[in-house]
Amino acid sequence: MEDVAKAAGLSKAAIYLYFPSKIALLEALIEAKVGAIARQAEALAAAGQADPLGALKMLATVAAARLADPNVIAVPRLVIGISGRFPEIVEFYRTHVVAKARAALEQLIEAGIASGAIRKVDTNAVVRAFIGPLFFEAMWTHVLKGETALDDPQKLIEQQFDVLLSGLEPRA
Repeated sequence: MEDVAKAAGLSKAAIYLYFPSKIALLEALIEAKVGAIARQAEALAAAGQADPLGALKMLATVAAARLADPNVIAVPRLVIGISGRFPEIVEFYRTHVVAKARAALEQLIEAGIASGAIRKVDTNAVVRAFIGPLFFEAMWTHVLKGETALDDPQKLIEQQFDVLLSGLEPRA
């Protein structure tokens, strides 16, 4: 709270004029920094029912661009860091961000299965395979300070989709 107050140019006590608790402040931070991403995923999924694979690529491209922003990846890093002390923040993040994004992806995959664009698969496993490389890239770049593939997010997305859709088996 002291860091927040200092950055805002307020006293620590003044922060509580705007937020009734640390939990409320953290929830507002989550909503402000990443809540919009989950809502954007929901909107793209709803609009992309006719072309689920195209919509999945669009979602991956948007996610890669957003995760390239260190201010965005700072939120899940923060949630992970405080998870032991603030389990209610973990629950808020899970329900207001992760569950919404996962549901949007599942909706697209299920629409693809229904239309025949995607074979019958374990939707939960595919969602994890979809999100994993993007989240890893963000953590690799922003936490571990590795080289980034997000300088060219489209190349990363194309490779991810090639592996996701075609696998690693040699082609005839």
